[in-house]
Amino acid sequence: MTVDRTTEYLRGLLRELCTLPKETEWVEFKLNYEDPQEIGEYISALSNSAALSGKASAYLVWGVQNDTCDITGTTFKPGALKKGNEELENWLLRLLSPRIHFHFYEFDVNSVPVVLLEIARASNKPVQFQGHEFIRIGSYKKRLKDFPEKERELWRIFDQIPFEDLPTTEHISDEDVLKLLDYPSYFDLLGLGLPEDRSGILQRLLNDDMISVCSAGGWNITNLGAILFAKRLDDFKHLKRKAARVIVYKDNSRHETLREQVGTRGYASGFEGLIGFINNLLPVNEVIEKALRKKVPMYPEIAVRELVANALIHQDFFIRGTGPMVEIFSDRMEITNPGVPLVKTERFLDSPPKSRNEALASFMRRVGVCEERGSGVDKVVFQTEFYQLPAPSFEVTDEHTSAVLFSHKPLKDMSKEDRIRACYLHSCLKHVKREVMTNASLRERFGIEERNSAIASRIIKETIAKGLIKSYEDHMSKKYSKYVPFWA
Repeated sequence: MTVDRTTEYLRGLLRELCTLPKETEWVEFKLNYEDPQEIGEYISALSNSAALSGKASAYLVWGVQNDTCDITGTTFKPGALKKGNEELENWLLRLLSPRIHFHFYEFDVNSVPVVLLEIARASNKPVQFQGHEFIRIGSYKKRLKDFPEKERELWRIFDQIPFEDLPTTEHISDEDVLKLLDYPSYFDLLGLGLPEDRSGILQRLLNDDMISVCSAGGWNITNLGAILFAKRLDDFKHLKRKAARVIVYKDNSRHETLREQVGTRGYASGFEGLIGFINNLLPVNEVIEKALRKKVPMYPEIAVRELVANALIHQDFFIRGTGPMVEIFSDRMEITNPGVPLVKTERFLDSPPKSRNEALASFMRRVGVCEERGSGVDKVVFQTEFYQLPAPSFEVTDEHTSAVLFSHKPLKDMSKEDRIRACYLHSCLKHVKREVMTNASLRERFGIEERNSAIASRIIKETIAKGLIKSYEDHMSKKYSKYVPFWA
């Protein structure tokens, strides 16, 4: 069995659902029911109830008798049903909030047609349909607001269960766990010998929460196990859009794409390959050292590594339909992840990062993919200063966070914003090293000669005016003044 929802798998799943003594809070049987409004409300109710029941998915099935669970077939065809001029699936998706994953499967069992609607569980807030939240009470669909104790319990579940602990695939065999997860990479990255038997491998994966015991028998693969060690992220329907995407553009705009590649493997097992792939695509500069020409990457490899790792680790997995992305332009590279940061961007350099995904972050640190807590952005800023590149920019939209690295640009070509950002981050870097910024240190950062110290003084004055730095102590000569970040 694989999780790509083959007909054989779907038939087995349906037979398993039909062994239930009756409908449950996460399974509903219908015959030929075709009311789009009711279907939307059932999606909300079943999704919320799956979360309360500890299930990864809920199911709405057409073609099964409600009272006997006999498979009798259906005339319902979701692909042919429309609401107005809109296809059913698009209409449902548009009116659901958040837009959870669901999918209609049409197949035959015992020569009769059935339809199975698989619905992802609610993850971080109750699922609404047309602005209303529903729940299942026994086999009945009800408004969630009418059952405040269920609503409180649902929110407790969201607060207590992190994304990594949720099951992404349930009730699978020993063999299928080993088919779906790249377990040799798990042992290689941890420097452990591969156990001699299957039970030893599974026990180790269980100990590290990559899998969990399924109450119905067999195993569940957790989101943690799949996102770190999936052989193919496409095998896990809730995670396929979380694969890292790399895009190369012709120039400094998104008008023309030269190349696009989507990753396939889990983050831990595929990280070195991802970084190698990105570095091979980056432009290089030619420099002359001791009369010899030498090619150097346009962006420091350490900075690229840290920012890509941060994008993978700190993303918000509950935002559907989007994943981490690396975009390479002629003059910059942008590394974007879903979710707004839990730390203000101006404090990235000095604050220990707060991660939504602590188990993921912890494992990636254990295997050396990312730096210890709080040191990654420091290294990014240090590397850009060392190579006298424009300072990185950290930008936030409604649902995404981006880190931007810029290619080399002489100081005279930098904008006022570029200079101020670099001055501020330089003061932050000095502060975390228990040093202070001075005119001299800023000149060194920009490669300004001492006789042009007035240029550095002007940049400092502009940054003070923006409220980003302040004087550390009063001094008669601005040349010898010391400065710290505004928050120091």
